[in-house]
Amino acid sequence: MGELVLRKVSKTYGEGPQVIQGIDLHIPDGQFTVFVGPSGCGKSTMLRMIAGLESITGGDILIDGVRVNDLQPTDRGISMVFQSYALYPHMTVAENMGFSLKLSGKSKNEVREAVGRAAEILQITHLLERKPKALSGGQRQRVAIGRAIVRKPRVFLFDEPLSNLDAALRVQMRIELAKLHRELGTTMIYVTHDQVEAMTLGQQIVVFNKGHIEQTGAPLELYDRPANRFVGGFIGSPQMNMLAATLVSQSDTQTVVALAGASQRIVLPGQSSQSLNGELTLGVRAEHLGIGSLDEGLAARVELVEHLGDVSLLHARLDGMAHAITLKLDKKDAQHAVGARVGIKVASSSVTLFDANGAAVSLARPEVGEDVGAVV
Repeated sequence: MGELVLRKVSKTYGEGPQVIQGIDLHIPDGQFTVFVGPSGCGKSTMLRMIAGLESITGGDILIDGVRVNDLQPTDRGISMVFQSYALYPHMTVAENMGFSLKLSGKSKNEVREAVGRAAEILQITHLLERKPKALSGGQRQRVAIGRAIVRKPRVFLFDEPLSNLDAALRVQMRIELAKLHRELGTTMIYVTHDQVEAMTLGQQIVVFNKGHIEQTGAPLELYDRPANRFVGGFIGSPQMNMLAATLVSQSDTQTVVALAGASQRIVLPGQSSQSLNGELTLGVRAEHLGIGSLDEGLAARVELVEHLGDVSLLHARLDGMAHAITLKLDKKDAQHAVGARVGIKVASSSVTLFDANGAAVSLARPEVGEDVGAVV
């Protein structure tokens, strides 16, 4: 079992402001949860509080229903894997992995069996007699994970464990971690600032910002239905395009907005039940934008085309706008020279509308099968 519950958990250093602001969170037993957010948002501090490496100022942390606020890290039933491998250089892989069991008084046979099982799961049995200096970065990280596995924890905590690896090895280790979770079925909490890692690993993603939670949900839920402008801009690569807009009109079936600095208007399917006052923001993913002739959409000028193989990222600046937007296109659709004038088409049924406070606006969609939105 490894159910984790946070109730109004807060953290303050001395007389300073709260760095963790009354966090409430439920992580079911066996779930892979990712804490993600920019540097300084509080995600690593929250992880260390769960581990018992940081005291909490207020609230409660419960593991399987037991309040662990005052328990030592060794008594909480958790194992933690850090960004640094922290392996003993004079010990073999087997000795590194079994060291904590040896300290706890386990017999040599118990240690050997536990290390052997963990090494088999991680496919490092052939490395057990080597020392860390003879290992690659990925192998060292496997050893660090193996050292956590042998303790049979109720909860695994990972604090940016792949940050020291190169890009190719990070992809490989993400796959290995996902497989490990399927095999062990143990609750895992993984901290990263890399939203690609969050999207590919997490069953549940918790987006942190300035010490509080902006949104919690499944990866595609956060991608398709961000709760606010911060989540929309943080989750996704490339990030969501944000376009300043104002409300023109609303009816039972549509909402019409005007883009700042542009003559065209965008018709969104659906009507909001709330009053829309002040400046609005249209959030649109790069794959929900298309390209055509100048009379087919928003007038823009191509600034850069990044060819990535199967797809291309086209960066264009809309007339009257100060910043560029990004389109994700099939490579055959991205054959445009820098400086070319094009029309940007918007799949308006896939647009997210944010109010003046940055919160997502819910639009009641009409019962139609096609995208009734348009650029006019």
